[in-house]
Amino acid sequence: MIAMATGVAAGTSNFHFGGIRCKGQSCQQASLVSSLTFNGCIQRELSWFLRFQRFNFSHSPVSENWKSLRTVPVLSCLRDGSVKYFDFSVIGSGVAGLCYALEVAKHGTVAVITKAEPHESNTNYAQGGVSAVLCPSDSVESHMQDTIVAGAYLCDDETVRVVCTEGPDRIRELIAIGASFDRGGDGNLHLAREGGHSHHRIVHAADMTGREIERALLEAVVSDPNISVFEHHFAIDLLTTLDGPHAVCHGVDTLNVETQEVVRFISKVTLLASGGAGHIYPSTTNPLVATGDGMAMAHRAQAVISNMEFVQFHPTALADEGLPIKPKKTRENSFLITEAVRGDGGILYNLGMERFMPLYDERAELAPRDVVARSIDDQLKKRNEKYVLLDISHKPTEKILSHFPNIAAECLKYGLDITSQPIPVVPAAHYMCGGVRAGLQGETNVRGLYVAGEVACTGLHGANRLASNSLLEALVFARRAVQPSIDHKKSTSIDLSASNWWTRTVVPKSLGCNVMHNILRRTKEVRKELQSIMWRYVGIVRSTTSLQTAEWRIDELEAEWETYLFEHGWEQTFVGLEACEMRNLFCCAKLVVSSALARHESRGLHYMVDFPHVEENKRLPTIILPSLVNCTWSSRQLHKLPVC
Repeated sequence: MIAMATGVAAGTSNFHFGGIRCKGQSCQQASLVSSLTFNGCIQRELSWFLRFQRFNFSHSPVSENWKSLRTVPVLSCLRDGSVKYFDFSVIGSGVAGLCYALEVAKHGTVAVITKAEPHESNTNYAQGGVSAVLCPSDSVESHMQDTIVAGAYLCDDETVRVVCTEGPDRIRELIAIGASFDRGGDGNLHLAREGGHSHHRIVHAADMTGREIERALLEAVVSDPNISVFEHHFAIDLLTTLDGPHAVCHGVDTLNVETQEVVRFISKVTLLASGGAGHIYPSTTNPLVATGDGMAMAHRAQAVISNMEFVQFHPTALADEGLPIKPKKTRENSFLITEAVRGDGGILYNLGMERFMPLYDERAELAPRDVVARSIDDQLKKRNEKYVLLDISHKPTEKILSHFPNIAAECLKYGLDITSQPIPVVPAAHYMCGGVRAGLQGETNVRGLYVAGEVACTGLHGANRLASNSLLEALVFARRAVQPSIDHKKSTSIDLSASNWWTRTVVPKSLGCNVMHNILRRTKEVRKELQSIMWRYVGIVRSTTSLQTAEWRIDELEAEWETYLFEHGWEQTFVGLEACEMRNLFCCAKLVVSSALARHESRGLHYMVDFPHVEENKRLPTIILPSLVNCTWSSRQLHKLPVC
């Protein structure tokens, strides 16, 4: 794994590298890369990281009708039940994947591949809303400035302008599809304000915006005869070949977790829209499916990864320990208390009922998330407390219940009335600002592979995502990826023999129940150990020493786990949901640590106690190049690449 904070000479088709430091177990042999030719993203001069000559390293369902998705006809050409052929494969069923699928379905057959039920995505859990310039007193320039300031000036200006300019049209398209957003008494959209925004520009559906968007999109998908949805299909690895120096994507191997059958999807174009990696941490607002599968698959498939050190911790997740009635069992994911509560006047107090945010930032509760999360973290450590309090009870009861009905109902389950009592909150892992490097049309350095949504790093968020910009980015880039995907589809043909190009992965039924039980038990333990390491050493506040400790402990834990697997009969081509998720969590954790070690400054979400200041000469994205030496099961594709 090669990590660097870098820029590259603009106007060239090659990366020219200097000062490379090899990091991690996947680089036991130094592999210095003098030149790496790109195709897709070169067209915009390798976008926002091409600036310098050299660089240094040192639940709820959204719709009761979702089951009807099982009846969507498969219009692809099927050779057998385990191989399916489509024009477009879409991995993920959040806003990015579904919007893209609806557009490309006008030009061919589409497989939407989703890990669980179609509604189970980060989109469905997004409470606050979508930011867009829809008020005459607002402007694209103002939205851009807010985004760049929140992103600690690491954002790509061109990307920011594109997203802020095209955002309003994407909102109107959602409304045309059938999404219903809150409106004021005058009939116009009600626009909320959240931390970091200088204007009211958040379009929302109470505090369940993501759920409403997902509902509308899924209903449109169900009615489209060209789209087939494959639920409970876990994406294992991208199917790639090499064409000279270029990797080319031909589809994806998946595991049907209900039938335990490996299903291979061969397609002309693949969109990766698989979401984030929140479950590398023990406490996250992400659903269980967010185990970094897309980022890990893309890394193994030789895609460029960027800015993985910037993990956004949402400052206000519900703290179960502070509830009058404790939940009977530990939550699998944290319940989010939307940014809009603070935007509507919510005030943060420590347990001594002292308001503390003005001590840290003049914007107080309306400061960007990274500032608020660090402030809460500091209060908790100084006072040796486990949560702080977010109080909205001073607002009129009817306003609270109309704006935050979902939060009010959830808290009431545990004896807490938010109209009269403060809400116990604590930071939780929420959003990955980094991911698979994408150009302005969602293209990657892997031909035929496009990315959109949280799995992508487009340059919009920089070092910290501005509230409610994530759904906006997903909408804009899903749409921008459509035309190049159609063009690629037209210039590509599917070889019906392609299914035989890669080694088949198999479910390890031969190991027996007892062995599999032991493997699953140990994998569950290792997962908790990894999450604990990440929270303790790679959390909201970091240091070089803590990151180095995390690096060797993760490598040691991964090696121990892989040894356990293979000593119990596991083979390289075996696949299982828990084991494959674990390898992806290891991969993403190492990507985060490697990126964090390469950034010797504190910027946005990345705060280093031994480098506490912003360094303008380090205002560069962090790049992780494809590794030429893959030494662990987690960093290798499970199938063999064909010789081209």
